[in-house]
Amino acid sequence: MNATCTLDHKVVSKSEWLRSRSEFLAREKELTHLSDELARERQELPWTKVEKNYVFTGSQGQLSLTDLFNGRSQLATYHFMFGPDWEEGCPGCSYVMDHMNGAIEHLGARDVSLVLVSRAPVEKLNAFKKRMGWQFTWVSSDGSDFNRDFGVFFTKEEVSSGAKAYNFGTIPPHGEENPGLSCFYKDSSSAIFHTFSGYGRGLESMLGTYAILDRAPKGRDEDHFASPMQWVRHHDKYQRTPQGTGSCCHGKDAH
Repeated sequence: MNATCTLDHKVVSKSEWLRSRSEFLAREKELTHLSDELARERQELPWTKVEKNYVFTGSQGQLSLTDLFNGRSQLATYHFMFGPDWEEGCPGCSYVMDHMNGAIEHLGARDVSLVLVSRAPVEKLNAFKKRMGWQFTWVSSDGSDFNRDFGVFFTKEEVSSGAKAYNFGTIPPHGEENPGLSCFYKDSSSAIFHTFSGYGRGLESMLGTYAILDRAPKGRDEDHFASPMQWVRHHDKYQRTPQGTGSCCHGKDAH
């Protein structure tokens, strides 16, 4: 069978497809093993003790960092972009949380509490959580240094300067509010240690949608957007298109 092309993509016989796919499987296994090794090395990174007493506001009133552990020894805080004067939460952070909402019980079974932290008032957080249908514990850090100390909040002057201050000083902040994930451990004496923080594309592994898109025929199909996640909306804002009615033109110049 001669190779043909459709939508600028090579089409081959089944035997040729299997040969190519099997060769690529070896590369995928290399990446899997490397990822396993990085996970092991990540667990061996040093920790630092949390000395500051952070105060948060939850639905029932003031909470300490210790309270956020909810009786567990491990805590993951997602720095959700929601400024005090914003009317709704960040679409990109919402995209991440849509993936994580179903993980709450599974994380709890592994001794991990997942808590969202934002600077917006708790009333706004609760209203948006209800709209999104999420079950997370979500607290306001407004009035504390938590967002600042863990590298996700910057002043207007810092943002306008363009200085590389976000993601461990590798890129400029996106704005005053930035996303991140910070993890903590509480020992038997109730001492708390900051064990890990990740930002930017370091959060991408939390996105199951991208995992599927990376295996779909058109991939992420983001080249024609000004920024990679420009297409992302709150899940209640997508305009639904009936199956089979989409355009077949998907080249870089098609939009």
